[in-house]
Amino acid sequence: MNPIRIAKSWLSYRRTVSELGSLSNQALADIGVSRYQIHNIASRAFR
Repeated sequence: MNPIRIAKSWLSYRRTVSELGSLSNQALADIGVSRYQIHNIASRAFR
């Protein structure tokens, strides 16, 4: 991977974690995600 692609992937990962982390517990439950799954979901999406 080139450095630009790595940086873009990292920024996307952090943005996803931030957006999911900002949701309330109820909103996360509505979409079937727990707080414990946020990092796993974000990392799977950008592999």
